[in-house]
Amino acid sequence: MDFQGFLNDLQDWELSTKDNKAAKTKSQKENKFTKGSSSRSGGSVGVENGSRGDTISFDHARNSSAQYDFSRNNDLLKRVSSSFASEDVPDAASEKDLGNEFFKQKKFKEAIDCYSRSIAFSPTAVAHANRAMAHIKLKRFQEAEDDCTEALNLDDRYIKAYSRRAMARKELGKNKESMEDAEFAMRLEPNNQEVKKQYADAKSLYEKEILHKTSKALRNTVQKMGKSEAKVNGSSSIHSISHGTQKSGPAEAHHQTKGNEAKVPAKESLLMEEINTKDTKSGSRTQGQVGNGSKEGHGATKSLEQRNHKTRKPEIKASVEQLASRAASRAMADAAKNITPPTTAYQFEVSWRGFSGDRALQACLLKALSPHELPKIFKNALSSTLLVEIIKCAASFFAEDMDLVVSYMNNLTKVPRFDVIVMCLPSADKDDLCKIWNEVFCGEATPMEYAEILDNLRSKFYLE
Repeated sequence: MDFQGFLNDLQDWELSTKDNKAAKTKSQKENKFTKGSSSRSGGSVGVENGSRGDTISFDHARNSSAQYDFSRNNDLLKRVSSSFASEDVPDAASEKDLGNEFFKQKKFKEAIDCYSRSIAFSPTAVAHANRAMAHIKLKRFQEAEDDCTEALNLDDRYIKAYSRRAMARKELGKNKESMEDAEFAMRLEPNNQEVKKQYADAKSLYEKEILHKTSKALRNTVQKMGKSEAKVNGSSSIHSISHGTQKSGPAEAHHQTKGNEAKVPAKESLLMEEINTKDTKSGSRTQGQVGNGSKEGHGATKSLEQRNHKTRKPEIKASVEQLASRAASRAMADAAKNITPPTTAYQFEVSWRGFSGDRALQACLLKALSPHELPKIFKNALSSTLLVEIIKCAASFFAEDMDLVVSYMNNLTKVPRFDVIVMCLPSADKDDLCKIWNEVFCGEATPMEYAEILDNLRSKFYLE
């Protein structure tokens, strides 16, 4: 806006108001004068009519000039207000739009600055997700993950935030978390081909990671078992060698004798030759017997090794399975100890899927939540499948804590869109819920006070 022109307009407006005040003062004086002259004069009617006509014409001129000045003032005010309106006042929306323009121009740092100002004015999930995308372009993956998390805290069903966080987590090496984000985005938009491809890629990377870790663990286990087997085989071979040595004693003595001949003095060599010639026949016989004994010992050792090798294979497999089961049980126990109460539907569903197949851990996760927090946590993100699984899980510990389960069932009905979810349940799921209500919730072992409450809730679950 041109401030000099604005000041000129203000000065003109001030002068015009002064002129209006002066004109009003003058007209008031003239009115007083004409009234006085008319009362004093006793002239003819014609003169009186003439003065009255002059006064009317003067008043008309004064009124018309005042109207002109008033319209002029209105024009000035309109010009001033329009100048203020035309001035670009920054706000959250304009900064976000400007950031989008910078992003299209690949000016990612400038775009981040604009998105940051937009968030400062009014934080929105869109602004955080857009800034996350700019961070990804600059390879700032940790900042991108944090921005997407903030976006999901504002709107836990914003699909772009899930998709972009999956991208950031993939680059950070968090393959499992990346797959979970992509899977949740795919559930929100099952027909989105881009999200489907992202989920398939993330799942493939995660499976490769699991395969690599598993094969590495198995190699380490096999190496340990191989070392222990080598120790066992080494000890058995030592025993077999000692046994063979006992049988082939004369042969060994003969070889040692031959080896020591080089160290015998020259004077004693003739005597040794005579002894050797005398023992040639007996020595040859003895060597034949020793050779047969060594062959038999070698065969026995070989058969023993084969038997050991055959028995070691199932032992290795059994030990690997035992180690895997122990590791799984330890992991489950650690997971049960480290369960933290989720604050969003996404966090709950990720943890719930992680405990898939273990009803005890899912029960621990459910018990970590206060029943009154269910509507706040799920908002509009509760699916029919998850609802049925929660009810089945609650039924598993109903006998232990009936009051808690009744509170869960009651607060589930307060989740937004609950009526729509229950009405659209498949017939198979409704049959399962009816069975739970009849056999567990309203069974013979249920106290009357709880049975009445649950029977009244039956209508809200459309099970009648």
